[in-house]
Amino acid sequence: MELRLLNPANLRSSSIVKSYSKKNPDSDIYPQPQSPQFRKFSKKDLSRILRTESAIKAIERKANSSKYNNLLPKAVLEALNDAIKQNRWESALKQWYEPRCQTYAKMLVMLGKCKQTNQASLLFETMLSDGLHPTVDVYTALVGAYALNGLFDKAFSIVDDMKSVQACKPDAFTYSILIKCCIKLRRLDMIGLILKEMLCSGVECSTVTYNTIIDGYGKAKRFELMENSLSDMIQSEKCVPDIFTFNSVIGAYGGCGKIKEMEKWFGEFQLMGLKPDIVTYNILIKSYGTSGLYDKMGRVIDFMEKRFFSPTTVTYNIIIEVFGKAGNIGKMDEIFLKMKHQGLKPNSITYSSLVSAYTKAGLLGKVDSILRQVENSDVVLIRLFSTVLSMPMEMPVI
Repeated sequence: MELRLLNPANLRSSSIVKSYSKKNPDSDIYPQPQSPQFRKFSKKDLSRILRTESAIKAIERKANSSKYNNLLPKAVLEALNDAIKQNRWESALKQWYEPRCQTYAKMLVMLGKCKQTNQASLLFETMLSDGLHPTVDVYTALVGAYALNGLFDKAFSIVDDMKSVQACKPDAFTYSILIKCCIKLRRLDMIGLILKEMLCSGVECSTVTYNTIIDGYGKAKRFELMENSLSDMIQSEKCVPDIFTFNSVIGAYGGCGKIKEMEKWFGEFQLMGLKPDIVTYNILIKSYGTSGLYDKMGRVIDFMEKRFFSPTTVTYNIIIEVFGKAGNIGKMDEIFLKMKHQGLKPNSITYSSLVSAYTKAGLLGKVDSILRQVENSDVVLIRLFSTVLSMPMEMPVI
């Protein structure tokens, strides 16, 4: 592919020429519809899409007209931000005003997510050739683009380049991005090397850095390393554990059924002065429910209500899933009814859990009822839903 550059008057346009893969590399993050029957746009969705497309076309017409020498960056940035959210890298590369470093940083982040590292490299070179001086954020975005795609040699090379630029020394955020990518790609062995690099460079870990490491080790079930990192965080005296630390640690233990360890750290964090939030309670509910400790799960729910913590859609989805997987259809239906009475709107996860439970129980009539509810709503069905419907039914024994 080739990066084409046009510079009429004070306008600038950069675009990718023709050939590109239509396959979305991040389809697990941005699921694509399988067929019309599993995709339904609400009026709000359609309105937003039409407005965005109309704005892009209008801006393009102005860019090609000699009447307009200057375009308001806000209009273009709105279209750019929408494209970034949808990973539409090819259309987002169309710029109709003189780009700034902030724009380049956003573009590099998106190209990394779309696995377009060659385009990220070309865009960075274009920036340099245009005489713009990259900021720390731009360099960090490029580091992240390479690291996210497993190109750690190139990522570290950019970090070395940053060290030679006085105003662009790598900071805690730069290294946090590197660590986050290592965790995502299961390269936990590199975290220690990055921390040593930070130490040699005189860069101290921030709370974000520690939280990234703790969460990564926890999800990988490396509990000893997780607790060691937590100890380092506390001993640093400059980075105090916060609610994100709290939830990461108890979530790691609770998700693996290590209830004693979860309860121990739940108490420890409260002694540190941290108060649980709705996410904390959701973690407790799911952990107890998954472990079959329904009495404790019920006590958490009662405690929330007494402390005026209103259950959210996520809370109800967790409880519905727990009872559904346990085959307790009556209790699941009771919770679903309570959810609707509370004025909370079921989403695709709610309906998927219900259909899964009814399917396994062989309750075809209830499956049909849920499908009718979905048809009369603006819920966008997810792939999981079609997977559930294709599962073999477990018919009850008569």
